[in-house]
Parts: sequence; structure tokens; C-alpha cells
Amino acid sequence: MDRQGLAAALAAWRARLTPSDVGLPAGTRRRTPGLRREEVAQLAGISVDYVSRMEQGRGAHPSASVLGALARALRLDETERDHLHTLAGVRAPNANSVPSLVRPSVRRLLDRFADLPAVLLDAKGTVLAWNPLAAALLGDFSKWPIEERNLLWQRFLGDHDPVAHADEAATDLVLVGELQTVAARYPDDPDLRLLITKLRKGSRRFAELWEQQIPAYRHTATKQIVHPELGRIELNCDALVVPETDQKIVIYSAEPGSPGSVALDLLRVIGIERLTQDSSQRSISSGGPGLANSQP
Repeated sequence: MDRQGLAAALAAWRARLTPSDVGLPAGTRRRTPGLRREEVAQLAGISVDYVSRMEQGRGAHPSASVLGALARALRLDETERDHLHTLAGVRAPNANSVPSLVRPSVRRLLDRFADLPAVLLDAKGTVLAWNPLAAALLGDFSKWPIEERNLLWQRFLGDHDPVAHADEAATDLVLVGELQTVAARYPDDPDLRLLITKLRKGSRRFAELWEQQIPAYRHTATKQIVHPELGRIELNCDALVVPETDQKIVIYSAEPGSPGSVALDLLRVIGIERLTQDSSQRSISSGGPGLANSQP
């Protein structure tokens, strides 16, 4: 591990980014160009102290998952990501690993979805990138620890899963079946093996389904999002496959004039801020456009 080289590289990569590059507010009293350490830590899902120690050349040996999160937070390209791993003394991802590097073109595409929530997922269900409206709808992913930024982790072990399903049992079967397919495609990926191990040990439901080895079939593209202020929001959910990456962009939309469309209009205004106490008692009506005085 080249501690001094790693420290210098991290500081240089941080300095070349601006808050607007990563969807953060600029704020005030910014003495130096680039991102603050606090902002890098937030984006990567690690502590500020961890980032500070690494930039001071005295940090602990980082894991591959931490390096991957830092590479995404700092928007490194493939060459830079591999150099980051080399400096840290960790083998860089190869063809046998689940691709987790976010292409600059895909980031630009996410940014263009200004009116619709959009999330980028890798093959194992890890959230790699998102736009502001997705954070408003699903939660602020930047506040979640690294291992919790995964749909299956949230489904079986976490408490951040905002998606409600008409048939929960069928949904579990699909998610586990899809992960089994990914595990067969990437048998040597260490992060994937670790995720499966934690799910099997921590969730009896997951362990039971994993043993069944049932093929996955996804039947519906409609989801209900349980929002803390707006209640249940029914939206269409479509996935765009990113070629040669085994990644997909999940986009949420609604028919114009529908209750879901009204909810998205409101989310564009409030963002990730909490509504007032009076507003928090409202939810989107399933009977037509507008707000209804009913509990979620």
C-alpha cells in the first residue's frame, strides 16, 4: 500500500470536482476549490474521519468495496479506478467481477432525467448512482452505509426499502432468483459472495428461498412507493440496460394527470426536504388527481 501516493491522488481527484458536478449544493465559505472531505465521505458512504486519515497517509487498509465507493464518488474513469486500487494494494476488478464503474455518459444521462426519478443499479442490485428526484422519492442514498445501498440487503435485512408490492412472496422469489443468476455469472466476485453470505446468515426467508433454486420471472412493471409524507405512490417502473456493463437504469414515471403524476410534481418542489406537520398528514389519493385527506 502506497499511503503517500494514495493520499495525494485522493486529494487531487477531490479538488477537481465541484459540488454541482455531483448534485450537491455549493454552500458558503468554501475556501478551496473542489469537494470537501465531508462531501466525499457522504457520497461514498464512509466516515469523514476515514477519508481524512487516508488523505493524511495514515489510514487503515481499505477494502475493495470502499475503494469502489470512492471511485464512484470521485467519478474516476477505469484507468483511474485501477490506479486507485494499485495505490491501495488491492487487486482491481476484472472481467470476473460485477461491473460497478459508472460511465460518464451514463451519469450525463441520469442528469438529463430532470423530471423523472432514475437510479443506476449493478447486476447484484447495488445502487451506483441516482438523480435528485430519485433521492426525493426513495430516500437519500448518500446517507446510507455502503453495504446498505443494495436492494436485496434492504429487502431482507434493512429498514430503508420504500417499495410495496402487491405480492410480496412473488417479489422475494424474483429477487432471489435474479441474484442466483448473477452468482452463476460472476462466481469469483468477492463482494457478491460476501453479500450472499450475509443475506443467508441474517435472513431466514432469504436462506429458504436460496435453497429452492427457483428461476426468476418478473411479471409487473408497476410499483407502489411508500413515501413518508405522500403515502403510497403508484408509478410505472422501466429499466434501460447499459450495454456491456450488466447495469440498468431504473426509471419511475406516471401517466399525465394521474395521482402518481401529481405526486412527482410535488416531489420536484419539495425535493428531499420534509414537509410541514400539517402536510405530512396528507397522501396521494388513488381515486384521482390531487391530494386527499387520508393516511398512508
